[in-house]
Amino acid sequence: AVVSTQSTGEKQNFVVFDMTTHPLLDQTQKQMVIKKIQDTLLSRWVNDPQRIDKRALALVYLAHASEVLEHAFASLSDEDYDLAMKRVRELLDLDPDQEAAKDGADELMWAVVASFFK
Repeated sequence: AVVSTQSTGEKQNFVVFDMTTHPLLDQTQKQMVIKKIQDTLLSRWVNDPQRIDKRALALVYLAHASEVLEHAFASLSDEDYDLAMKRVRELLDLDPDQEAAKDGADELMWAVVASFFK
């Protein structure tokens, strides 16, 4: 069973293995990360993943893989939440192999994305 508790550095059971969680305790840094994710998907959105800041794009993929996007979007209005989730889905639906083959693509980043979601 998956245990859902506050992140306090304690051991948690994640179905197959136990691991220690490491929360981001600096609330200022945490808010900066959340804002970067929100901005990437809303106010700074460009409809071409090749033109999205690579660090921001990686942050979105990692937040999704870590299952923390719900928390990052908690402060959004319903409309912004729906739009951000739609854009996340667009990014998740991309074919990393096709993206890596495009001119100017960061092949390593797309290989990492492929490893997370295949």
